[in-house]
Amino acid sequence: MFRKRYNSRAIWGKLNVCRYLKSDKRTRAFVPQTARLTEASLKRMAAAHRSLYIKPDIGSLGIGIHKMTRTGDGYVLRSTRRRSVRKRTFANLMKLYRHLQSKRQKRIVQRAIPLDTVEARPYDIRAMVQRRPGGPWTCTGFLVKVGAADRIVTNYYQGGQIWPIRKLLKRKRLPESAIKSKIRDLSRLSEKVSRILAAKRSGMYEMGIDWAFDKNGKLWILEVNSNHPQFHPLRKLDRTAYNRMRSFARSYGRYDA
Repeated sequence: MFRKRYNSRAIWGKLNVCRYLKSDKRTRAFVPQTARLTEASLKRMAAAHRSLYIKPDIGSLGIGIHKMTRTGDGYVLRSTRRRSVRKRTFANLMKLYRHLQSKRQKRIVQRAIPLDTVEARPYDIRAMVQRRPGGPWTCTGFLVKVGAADRIVTNYYQGGQIWPIRKLLKRKRLPESAIKSKIRDLSRLSEKVSRILAAKRSGMYEMGIDWAFDKNGKLWILEVNSNHPQFHPLRKLDRTAYNRMRSFARSYGRYDA
């Protein structure tokens, strides 16, 4: 896990973030069902949903993530490794659970959202939200993570691509007025999320909020990263957004992106 050398505190643990957002009526509807991984929670959620994600409560780079899918004769578990995916089958849920328990890592289980696609590939949208010391939370820009067709996550380190948000919205054939409206709405929501989470943890100056539309157009929050969220891929793709993020970052002592 990266250790920061600048002044911006973080909220540790995906489950903590989900609980904070679930407890606020303004963001409750955006959070997929999530629980600490136990035998009971896995049984309960597997009965309710055909597909689930099992993730490290604290992790990065898309490593150690599993996607479980119920089939007619058991369960398929696809797991990320470095630049690859491993597939295993299990006859019943208990065998799958015992396999996960052998890893000895604190995990969460979360409903799998059927992501919207672009060019037949799933994507999500990272909103970078920052504040200068003494200033308000500001959405300084976006980067889109477009996943490889055969992967279970969109992460760049797992074979995904990074796009500017306008490229995504143009590929979705939105008119200019709709593009501006979509960016404005995502910015407003991202700033709201940041204010809610910052009220739980003082000394925060940056967050990367991962938004996703499902196949029905509903918006979800997949994850919030407040420990050194990356924006350097935008340097060659969207220089305006990159320069704005860098300017905010330098105000609280970050010079490494």
